Amino acid sequence: MARFDLAPAALETYRPDVDEPSDFDAFWQSTIARARDVDSAVVRVPERSPLALVDVDDVTFPGFAGDPVRAWLVLPRHLPRPLPAVVEFVGYGRGRGLALERLHWPAAGFAQLIVDTRGQGGQWGTGGDTPDPHGAGPAASGFLTRGIEDPAAYYYRRVFTDAVRAVDAIRSFPEVDPDRVAVTGNSQGGAIAIAAAGLSQGLIGALPSAPILCHVRRAIGLTDADPHSEVTRYLSVHRGAERRVFETLSYFDGVNFARRAAAPALFGAGHMDTISPPSTVYAAANHWAGGAETAAYPWNGHEGGEGRHQLRQLEWLAARVQGTVPS
Repeated sequence: MARFDLAPAALETYRPDVDEPSDFDAFWQSTIARARDVDSAVVRVPERSPLALVDVDDVTFPGFAGDPVRAWLVLPRHLPRPLPAVVEFVGYGRGRGLALERLHWPAAGFAQLIVDTRGQGGQWGTGGDTPDPHGAGPAASGFLTRGIEDPAAYYYRRVFTDAVRAVDAIRSFPEVDPDRVAVTGNSQGGAIAIAAAGLSQGLIGALPSAPILCHVRRAIGLTDADPHSEVTRYLSVHRGAERRVFETLSYFDGVNFARRAAAPALFGAGHMDTISPPSTVYAAANHWAGGAETAAYPWNGHEGGEGRHQLRQLEWLAARVQGTVPS
């Protein structure tokens, strides 16, 4: 893929105006408060596992409307507790999979909560276990257009609420230090991590990589790659719905969550990424209220820095957990 977006110097300072609803805060405060009002317990069941250096629990916690959301809790053995923790959200179309698939955080001494994405887990990976019991009107294939003409019915209202409740859940575990919790994810997982950071208080860090759903209007007009092109396909059929669609999406744009995220952040961005165009990633990073660094991978697409970026994430978060960098 040839370069198609802004030059690197322009990306560094790209800080566009993005549509923000006047009731953005009220919408989300009400949504999260209603979810927290549901009286449902967090359930942990030990998982039989051949892994000798970590303990794995199958966790069910209440998400949007109290719906049960599944996750893996992975705890390194034989380390002093309470542990710092990472809540990890997964990519588009996959589920939580198997706990053994992503062990670098526990190997580095972090408790890890790997969160299912409701209704997903059937497109790649090793599956998911969380249904989405809420219906929606007409939609293009995929998830980005489910309920897209009404913010209250939009699919990602449920997903982002689940993310906040995942942070609440991990803070309830006695093995975890509630003041040393971070959020992370790649692609869709990056978008969810951004929302969780904007809607949760007291996080120690956020580590979104190649997030979708940032500066959404630009992303949809700039790339014809899925999943953003799902919105294009929807609008090509639902002619005249543009105003309602983009009004809904403004409640879920990562830039608007970034403006409210107080924790420091480390972003990852591939400058040749056609799924999450780099300018849309930098738009969120450059609006980040708590200050953000962006690790750039000039010759990479949506894969970004892969293992090298994971190493950078581990070092970046370990420094903050240990208090060896300025706040």
